[in-house]
Formats: sequence, structure tokens, C-alpha cells
Amino acid sequence: MIDSHCHLDLLNLDSHQGSLSAALDAARARGLRGFLCIGIDLDKAPALLELTAASPDIWLALGVHPLTDPLLTDASPLREYCARPEVIAIGETGLDYHYDDTNRAAQKHSFDLHLQTAADLDKPVVVHTRAAQADTLDLLGTYAGKTIGIMHCFTESWAMARRALDLGYYISISGIVTFRNAENVRDVARQVPLDRLLVETDSPYLAPVPYRGKPNQPAYLPETVAYLAELRGMTAEDLAQQTTTNFHRLFPTTHADIAALEASPARPATATAPHPA
Repeated sequence: MIDSHCHLDLLNLDSHQGSLSAALDAARARGLRGFLCIGIDLDKAPALLELTAASPDIWLALGVHPLTDPLLTDASPLREYCARPEVIAIGETGLDYHYDDTNRAAQKHSFDLHLQTAADLDKPVVVHTRAAQADTLDLLGTYAGKTIGIMHCFTESWAMARRALDLGYYISISGIVTFRNAENVRDVARQVPLDRLLVETDSPYLAPVPYRGKPNQPAYLPETVAYLAELRGMTAEDLAQQTTTNFHRLFPTTHADIAALEASPARPATATAPHPA
């Protein structure tokens, strides 16, 4: 299985003696075959590029999260970073009006710059959306046929998911699907076509049951996969395989990375990141 959305630079590494390498090895031991590390602030891009260069099973997406201050106003630095081959996606970007909707215009401008960059570079987009269904779909529709990507940690309605699917996006389900009050997420998770479904941790956030309330980590992805498989009436192994296939379809170069890794005599060492302050 592949964790299609994790913030490796933000993980709480207390349980791994401060070692990111140990945290990733713990996830690999539970069946994970890849990690898409998500950048949310371009100031951190150099460190993330160094971190993700340590192993071919770690890939990178770069963008400016809609709740980041300052938001993107000039696409030049985003384009410069994301033109690099090791950056396989644009984002995390999108719209979030849940906490504060007073800067809608700035959020939409930032999102539009990300989408234009993705269209120009022909790379998928990682989309965050919360309490902003209409505006998110309007902007995605503006780039219909020009961009595809992932609706990450999806928590909105089936109607929105269906429209995003029509626009070529994949739907990624996080540990929220295991939460008692997340029936809307379960409703979407049951209906997404199997060949357009992805899974993620969004770690260090949103740990699934039975770890809810604790810092999340990639090693907890199997709990979400098992729950989602039961929800859809299939085995966890089949769901893990299908979502992995889906990820490689969206990001074809990652399949070659994994093949090369598995053919090598020994797995390369991963970088050790300091414990976040």
C-alpha cells in the first residue's frame, strides 16, 4: 500500500527515538511501499527536497496550503521548484473556509496559480477543500481537461466527489473514515469507483481508530485500509493492491522507482530528521 499524503517533516518521532528512518521502516514492515510527502510552505522546499532524495520510495509534492500565511501571490518560485523531476505533484493547495472565510479572494488566487502551474508542467494537483465546495469545483472546472489530481482527505459530499471524478480527480480517504461521526465520509468511500480510490494518513494528523487522539504516522495506514476494505466488502489485501495500482497510474514514474528499489540488493538508508520542536 502507498500513503498518498503524509507530512514527513512534521511527524512526532517520540516513539521512534527521533528517527524518521525508524518511523518509515516501521511503516514498511507493515506493508507500505511508498510515501508521498506533502509540502505546504515553499520556505521548507529545500529541506523537503533533501529529505525525499534519501530513498526512491519517498516522493514529493510542493505547494502552499490555503491556511498558510502568506499565500501564494507569484507562481515563479512554485514553478521553479515543481519543474524539478523529483517533485511529482503540485500542492497541497485548495480552499478552506472552515476557520476563516475573510480571505476568500486571496485563497482563490493562490489556488488558481497552483492549477495554472500544474497545467503548464503537466503534473497532478493535490487538492485540500473544506467548507468551500462551490468555489473549489468552479476553479477545478476552469481547468477541466488541463489538470487532474487528488482530492485529499476527502470529507465533503458525494455530489462533490462525483463532480471531481468527472473532472479526472482521484478521491483519497484518510483515517477520518473510521471516526464514529463520519458517516458522510463512509457514504463517499462506498461509492467511489475502485479504480479511482486512494488511501492516506495525512500524518501527523487524523490518526485512525484505535489510535485516534494520538499523533498519526504512516505505520497506521493499514488500519484505514482494513476498515475501508470491510466497508466495501473486499479483502484488505485486494484494496491495498488496487489503491497502489491507482497511485502508480496517476504517477507513472513512481512504479519504476519501486521496481528499481525492489531489484536492488539492499534498501537505501533514509534520512534521519530531527524531532520537530
